[in-house]
Amino acid sequence: MSLLGKDVIMEDKLLNLDKEKQVEFLVEKRKLDETLEIIKKEILLGIAKRKAITDYILEYRKKFVEEYRDDEDAVIEFFDHERYAKEEAYKSIDRKLRELTILQESPYFGRITFIEEDEQYPETMYIGRFGVTSEVELEAVVIDWRAPIASLFYNGTLGKAAYKAPMGEIDTDILGRRQIIVKKGELKGIFDSAVDVKDDILQMVLSSNSDSKLQDIIMTIQQEQDEIIRMDRSSNILVDGVAGSGKTTIALHRVAYLLYNFRKQLEGKVLILGPNFIFMEYISQVLPSLGEVGVIQDTFLNFALNELGDIKVMEYQDFIEKVLSEDKYFLEEIKYKSSKKFMHFIDDIIEKSEKEYFKYQDVYYFNEVVYKKEDIHKLISEDFKYMPLFKRSEKVKRVIMSKVKNKRDEKVWQLNKEIEEYKNNLSKDELFLEEVNIEFRRKNGIREIVRELMNTRKNLEKLINPEDPVEFYNKINENKDLTHLDIAPILYLMVKLWGIKYKGDIKHIVIDEAQDYSLLQFKAIKEYIGCNNFTILGDSNQRLIKVEETPAMLNLNTVFGDVKEFKLNKSYRSTQDIMEYANRYLKEDKIVPLVRKGDEVQEYNVKKEEIVEIINNSIEDMKNSGIDSIAIIKRTSEGIKELGNQLKEKNNLVVFNREDIIYKGGIVVIPSYYAKGLEFDGVIIVDESREEKEDLIKYIMSTRALHRLVAINQIK
Repeated sequence: MSLLGKDVIMEDKLLNLDKEKQVEFLVEKRKLDETLEIIKKEILLGIAKRKAITDYILEYRKKFVEEYRDDEDAVIEFFDHERYAKEEAYKSIDRKLRELTILQESPYFGRITFIEEDEQYPETMYIGRFGVTSEVELEAVVIDWRAPIASLFYNGTLGKAAYKAPMGEIDTDILGRRQIIVKKGELKGIFDSAVDVKDDILQMVLSSNSDSKLQDIIMTIQQEQDEIIRMDRSSNILVDGVAGSGKTTIALHRVAYLLYNFRKQLEGKVLILGPNFIFMEYISQVLPSLGEVGVIQDTFLNFALNELGDIKVMEYQDFIEKVLSEDKYFLEEIKYKSSKKFMHFIDDIIEKSEKEYFKYQDVYYFNEVVYKKEDIHKLISEDFKYMPLFKRSEKVKRVIMSKVKNKRDEKVWQLNKEIEEYKNNLSKDELFLEEVNIEFRRKNGIREIVRELMNTRKNLEKLINPEDPVEFYNKINENKDLTHLDIAPILYLMVKLWGIKYKGDIKHIVIDEAQDYSLLQFKAIKEYIGCNNFTILGDSNQRLIKVEETPAMLNLNTVFGDVKEFKLNKSYRSTQDIMEYANRYLKEDKIVPLVRKGDEVQEYNVKKEEIVEIINNSIEDMKNSGIDSIAIIKRTSEGIKELGNQLKEKNNLVVFNREDIIYKGGIVVIPSYYAKGLEFDGVIIVDESREEKEDLIKYIMSTRALHRLVAINQIK
């Protein structure tokens, strides 16, 4: 059955439509041909411009080198200036050419007709992945989806609306909205929508199979998503969204939107932190597809370890496995380190260190007090209080040693004076006989002065010398093995006590899958990087670490001050049947599924020896139904390799038992924590039979499925 409504005009159904609809389609086809012709001309113009700039630089460089062959400074000065100006022009043209090349496939996906307040005539604009301006006619042919005026395309119903422009808010009346499907330069369909970017096209997109990489959603961005994407740059944003609500795509499209509108300020200065490298690889193509490269993408653990260096930390997989094993004592410790109480404990340690870390004593040089302990205390507690404690202590050591060196110089001067006076009292013959002894006495005296200086420095190091950050933390941690949750406190202590900060320049940070972050993690990232603008996304129901208190993600005001919070309950990923099944494992914040019917969820309660046969049958059934990507998901990695080997007898598949494996589609066997954030056409859950109660891991596993879900419960 077709998913498309009666107002959709599709190319393959054109002959069955009335004349009016056929004319509409042909008018759009002509517009598409004209646009593609303009794009073709712009590409040729761009290539010519790029070549002209390259030739200009090479020719001028050759000429200038000849002219200033003997004046190296002049050549360097010229090249620095010239290279910058021309490279910027070259980069701009090159970026535009890449965009135009992509647009040849599909120059636009929507059309908006509107009339601005106080204007007589309506305007029609086409909305695309990138903007196109005809250099010949100097007019916009296609509007970039990120431009302020393009928000009208995503903005609610026809009628009164407004968009934000640089000069303020512009009131308009939306007269028409059309979605346009173009593939490989061919018009495939048009759809006039009176409401918003709505169900027919959205249903068609959602009903298609998933890819091995996350795709952009510019054609189907919903109004609630668009509002978040276009939020003010200076706003700290939290999105708590159910599985399939589009959190990750919102985050990536927001990055693209911010870079488009604030490129000078943000280019190369945006950081995205994700949960693991499987997830980071999965989302890696979205920003390039939107024309954006150079965004730093990393996991929190890897990013922090770049600063902390080679320290022994429990592998992420081992850490999560231990959490899911429900080891009572380990879980208690993890819950404590995820809590607000632990954050306050670390702050108390910092405050206590300020008062008690150093034990002050007088500093001596040749039995003479150079610095009294009261004065040292004053230097640390008052004079240099504006500095972090251990950075301050280094400064104090330099101040004290400067005074000690002055005393050393006095001693050297005194020694030389005494020797000169002694020499002056000797006759010429006596001086000749004593010369060797005098030199020995002088060298011996200098040696003693230097030795005493070294002793004073050594004593001062013992007196005012901070430990290594990891050693310092290990004492607090009672020398337990370091885990994922110990990295944030170490990083935070390094910032607060050692004054160590990130050396790069980051202006905006995106944290995805943030539901398992602790408050201290958020605080450590903010303090270490020195960034004040965050987009934070997660699903409070997808926590792997379940704490008693409110999840840190929902308590961000304590770290960031004012935070704009968005709650997304509507899921666009899975069918209604799958969402209803997943809802069984939630106590509250139930998912509101988009009404997309599909196959019923199949459930089996079986013995262990029956599992492989059921999986094989389910895989075959899914493949026969046109399902491309299939995941067999287990709660943990226990037995995952064995299951994979059994299934390989009949299936070509990959077992995800490490974080460095790249997902390339097809069939995978994967633990729940690596599947988090990914999506598959079909999912087969293999889990032990449990009572039907709140089970967030089961919720995570269920909501990975787009079209088909099979749940196999192993009877104990």
